[in-house]
Amino acid sequence: MLEKIREGSQGPVAKIILGAVILSFALTGVYSYLGTNAEQMAADVNGEEISRYDLDQAFQNEQGRMRAQLGEMFDSLAADSNYMAGLRQSVLDRLIAERLIDQKVDAMGLRVSDAQIQAAIVSMAEFQVDGRFDNDRYQAVLRQNGLNGMRLRDLMRRDMARQQLMIGLMGSEFSTQSEVLSLAQLQQQTRDLRYVQISAADFQADLSVTEEEIEAYYSSNPLQFVQDEQVKVEFVELNVADMAASQVVSDEEANEYYQAQSTLFTQPERRLAAHMLFEGSDGEERAEAALARVRAGESFAEVAKDVSDDTFTADNGGELDWMTPGTMDQAFDAVLFGLAEGGVSEVVSSDYGYQLIHAKEVEASTVRPFADVQASITETLQADKAQREFYELQQTLADVSFEVPDSLEEAAEAIGAKVQTSVLFERNMAPAPLNNPRALAAAFSEAVLLDAMNSDLVEIESGHMLVLRVIEHIESGTKALADVRAQIEQRLLTEKASELAQQQADAKLAAWQAGTAPEGVIAVAAVSRFGQADLDPTLVQSAFKMVLPESGSAIDSVRLPSGDIAVVALDAINVPEQIDGEEQLKGRLAQQMSEAGYQALVESLRAEATILYQAGANQ
Repeated sequence: MLEKIREGSQGPVAKIILGAVILSFALTGVYSYLGTNAEQMAADVNGEEISRYDLDQAFQNEQGRMRAQLGEMFDSLAADSNYMAGLRQSVLDRLIAERLIDQKVDAMGLRVSDAQIQAAIVSMAEFQVDGRFDNDRYQAVLRQNGLNGMRLRDLMRRDMARQQLMIGLMGSEFSTQSEVLSLAQLQQQTRDLRYVQISAADFQADLSVTEEEIEAYYSSNPLQFVQDEQVKVEFVELNVADMAASQVVSDEEANEYYQAQSTLFTQPERRLAAHMLFEGSDGEERAEAALARVRAGESFAEVAKDVSDDTFTADNGGELDWMTPGTMDQAFDAVLFGLAEGGVSEVVSSDYGYQLIHAKEVEASTVRPFADVQASITETLQADKAQREFYELQQTLADVSFEVPDSLEEAAEAIGAKVQTSVLFERNMAPAPLNNPRALAAAFSEAVLLDAMNSDLVEIESGHMLVLRVIEHIESGTKALADVRAQIEQRLLTEKASELAQQQADAKLAAWQAGTAPEGVIAVAAVSRFGQADLDPTLVQSAFKMVLPESGSAIDSVRLPSGDIAVVALDAINVPEQIDGEEQLKGRLAQQMSEAGYQALVESLRAEATILYQAGANQ
C-alpha cells in the first residue's frame, strides 16, 4: 500500500496537485501574515509600531480609572458610542505622545544607570517593611502585578529617563509677580448676582406629544438610536489567585523552606555612608587637605559642609544613605565595606572626581526569626502550590473545552468550577473579567460568533485564564422605535416645556432690561468663580462670562442642563485687595506653564514626525 502511494505521488498529475496545494498554503501564509500585522498595528510613529493590543490595554485601563472616579456617571457616558470613540482616540494620542517623548529622550542621549534604578527601587515605600527594603515584600509585589525584576527595571529605566526630560523642561519655568497678581484677581474675584429661575417642569402638565412627532424625531435622528453589537456569553474561569487561599501548608513545610532559603530572610550588613567630592584639576590636592583636617580631629560632617563640591549632600555633612552591598558601584562598595565603623578612607579616585568615604554607622547582618516570616512563607508556598495546580487544570480546561466544543458544562466539571453567565454587553461596556482585550477579541471573533463554539483558552493575565462561548448575539443597528418611544416622548416634552419657559424668560428679560425687575428674584452676594452648593454651575459660568457695563447691571438669560431657564443680573465685580495663598498660586502657575511647555514639545515633535494610523484602530 505504501509503495503504491509513493509511486502515485511521483506522477505528473500528483505533482501538479501537490504544487497547487503548496502554492495555496504559501499565498495564504503570506497574506495572513500581512493581514495580521496590519490588524495588530494601531499606529506607526517614526517607524516604531504601537500595537492594537497595547491600545486595547491602555483603553481598558483608562475606562477602569474613569469608572472608579465617576461611578455610575461613567456608565451613562459610555452608552454614547461617539464619546467612547473620542476617548479611545485620546488614549491613542497619549500613547503616541509617550512614544515621541521616548524617541526624544533617546535622541538627547539621556540615560539612567543600573545603580540609579537599584537605588530608586530600594527607596520605594512599596518594597519596604519597617522603613527598610524587604526582599520578600519586593518579590510579592512583583508577583501580584505580574512583573519580574527585569521587566520592572526596564519600566523604571524608561520612566526615569522621561523624568529627566520633564524635570529639565519644568525646572526652567517661572512666574513673575505681575502674572501671579493677574491670576489671583481672576481666580479670587467674586460677583454679586440676582436671578430668577423659570422651571420647565411647570409647563409639562398641559403638554402632549403626537405619534407623528415621535416618528418624525426618530426618522430625523437615527444616529441617536444606534445599537452597538452585543453579546451574552458563558465562561469558565481559572484564576490562580482564587486557588491560593485554599492550599494547605503545614508548619513543617514552612520551616523546611525557611531553612533551605535562609538567604532570603537575611538582612545584609548595611552602612550609613557619607562622602566628600572634589572636582577639577586640583581635586586630589583639596581632597588630601580635607583628609588631613579630619585626621587632625575635625568632624567629617563639618569639613564636608565647608569644602565638598557635592553641594546636595554637603549641607547634611556629606551623608548619603544606608547602603547594602551592591547599592553603589564596585569601587565605592569595596572602600565603604572595608572601613571600620566611624572610619574614613584614603583619597579615592572615581569617574566623578576625588572622594573621601566615611562609614558613619554599621549594622551587622541579621537573620529574621522564623516566627516573623512564617506568614509570608506560607503565602509563598500557597502561591507555588496553586501555580502547580493551575498549570494542570489549565491544560485540562483547554483539552475538555476543545473535545466538547459546544458546551462548557463538561469543562467546568473537569476543573471543579462553575459555568458563569454574563449580561448582554457591548465591546466598550464589558463586565469583568471580560473587559480585557484578549477576552473581547475572542467574544467578538467570527469563529465564536458564527460557529457557536467554545473559544480557545484566553489569558486575561498571568495566572488567570478562561474559556467562553457566545449564547446570544445582537448585531449592530438602529434600535427599534418601540424600544425608544418613551425616551423620545420625554425628550420632546422637555424640549416643548423648555421652549415655553424660554418664552416666559424672554418676557421677564425684556421687562428687567427696561427697569422692571421680575417677582421672586434671588440675590446672591460674593459668588466665587468655583460656585457654591445652591447655585447651578451653568448659571455661575454664565455670570462670569458677562461684562459689567459702566453703570447699572448686565442682564441676560441662560438655559440650564435641566431645561429650566434662568434670567441673571450681574450687579458687581469684586476684585480682591490681598492675595490668598501667593506661594501656592506661583506653584500652580508654574505648573500650568510647564504643562503648556510639555504640550508644545509634544506638538512640535508631532509636526516633525511621520505618524501612520491603522484604519479602524480607534474602534
